[in-house]
Amino acid sequence: MFSVTSLGFLPFMALFVCLWYRVPQPSRWKLVLAANAVFCLSIDIGAFFAVALATAVVWQAAQHAQPEQPSRRGWLALGLAAALLPLLVLKYSGMLVPGLRDLYKPFGLAYYSLQLAGYLLDVWHGRTAPAPSYARLWCYAGFFLSLTQGPFNRYNTLMPQLEAASKTFETQRLVSGLQRSAWGYFKKFAIADRAAIVVSAAFADPASFDRSQLIFATVMYSFQLYADFSGYTDIVLGMGEILGLHLPENFRQPFFSASVKELWARWHISLSQWFRDYVYIPLGGNRKGIARRDANLLLTFLVSGLWHGANWTFLVWGGLHGLCQVAEDHMPAPLRKRKSLPLRIVGVPLTFAIFVTTFTIFRTSSLGNAAAYFAGILHNPGHEVFAQYWLLGLTSKLELLLLLLGIALLVLVDVLHECGLHLRAWVNAAPRPVRWAMYEFAIFAFLLMASFYSNTGFLYARF
Repeated sequence: MFSVTSLGFLPFMALFVCLWYRVPQPSRWKLVLAANAVFCLSIDIGAFFAVALATAVVWQAAQHAQPEQPSRRGWLALGLAAALLPLLVLKYSGMLVPGLRDLYKPFGLAYYSLQLAGYLLDVWHGRTAPAPSYARLWCYAGFFLSLTQGPFNRYNTLMPQLEAASKTFETQRLVSGLQRSAWGYFKKFAIADRAAIVVSAAFADPASFDRSQLIFATVMYSFQLYADFSGYTDIVLGMGEILGLHLPENFRQPFFSASVKELWARWHISLSQWFRDYVYIPLGGNRKGIARRDANLLLTFLVSGLWHGANWTFLVWGGLHGLCQVAEDHMPAPLRKRKSLPLRIVGVPLTFAIFVTTFTIFRTSSLGNAAAYFAGILHNPGHEVFAQYWLLGLTSKLELLLLLLGIALLVLVDVLHECGLHLRAWVNAAPRPVRWAMYEFAIFAFLLMASFYSNTGFLYARF
């Protein structure tokens, strides 16, 4: 399978960038279309033809779903059915035929389907004109950089860029894009893949570990998920920057959130905006009274949970996040907004604790396994976790130290960004000897700290 962590990706991107700046601007989207085909076919041929057919139906439906078109409601229903059917069949029929789940996991149907549905709804509401050709719609929906894990793109923001991005190659843009992509690879290999070893060991058999190890593993899962998902986003946005594309930001220091509502304004931002625009607001949003607002918010997060998978764990996870936000909406304004320093000092660790707890349910394979894991935290004997580090799957104290050092570096960078200090800008402004010394140190640190033996895919490509 061809992915951003495969050995062939960087040579592929190097070739793509060279061709990108040689192809005339109006035809660049055709180059992207070819890259999309390479990626999709390398993942799964059957899924490729399924989404190609769905895209054709959606494209045709959009031509007849514009305002003032007759029978547009029927075309809208047909288009939405076509957009969502591959997702529903391949993802949720796996409950009856487990083998079907393997078809969608690496392909990112969850993203593909929602982008098609969002495009059709934008055409329906007159927010965007329908794609002039089937190929252009396929180019948008199957955009290879964000195919499996996002971020979500909107047709009327992505396609104009693919046709009219900067035609001049800029060295500074290349450097800045490579810096961001390198940081993403560091998150993936140095933090996420090493933390995955700890997480997998604990969640596989929680009865075999003490409570301190189980708590440690749940915290590690939160950092694994964040490093894995935001790392992919950094790689994608960095590559987009090289091409002169401005792709949506998906994360903004989420672990500094002082409330669950703020968390979802910082975590998976493009997904939050999609559900806000296409689920919450169409349901009525906050326009029809407090009770209806609460119900709409809860329903939106239940749908978000189901979008992640056909499992009660996802539904409970989504419901808990919805209930937390409903509860926050009924708090007095100062407590709800938590802008003062004392409230943020209390709110940030509380929100992180909610994140860790709910995503523990998200990580387990069933509600029974989730209950067993929490029972282990409550009832298993406890001792110093660092004395038994090897029981969590790591091979040495150095492995544990490198994991913790990577997390510390991640938190430090987020602290600086939260304070408005952006390292890339500082590095780029430094004198050349200082800049190259930092590059050499970064390469050495990456080779020392990165874990290259796991060869794991990205977590969110499974949803």
